[in-house]
Amino acid sequence: MQVPLYQAKAEFFRMLGHPVRIRVLELLQDGPKPVRELLAAIEVEPSSLSQQLAVLRRAGIVTATRGGSTVVYELAGGDVAELLGAARRILVELLAGQQGLLTELRESGAGVREGAS
Repeated sequence: MQVPLYQAKAEFFRMLGHPVRIRVLELLQDGPKPVRELLAAIEVEPSSLSQQLAVLRRAGIVTATRGGSTVVYELAGGDVAELLGAARRILVELLAGQQGLLTELRESGAGVREGAS
């Protein structure tokens, strides 16, 4: 039996749902990076990074090439960078809306506090 598309999408987003994986993908947007650079930028235990890279590799989101003792990771395609850009734009809009609400609450709250004094 085939998995419904909405379920496949949910699994995909669940796979992305880890801060280290997102950070790796953000770093790889600038181009291929060796594991040592990823470790320096993310500051997690090597075993933790390795585990998260394996998840991304199995999902086909990143690819790895070995040159001697160095393993270099890169995004498997440009669509991931586009997805991260879309996520950033959505978050900016959401946070801007929250900032507007916060400003409105502060402005309306000022009159309430003054009247209560």
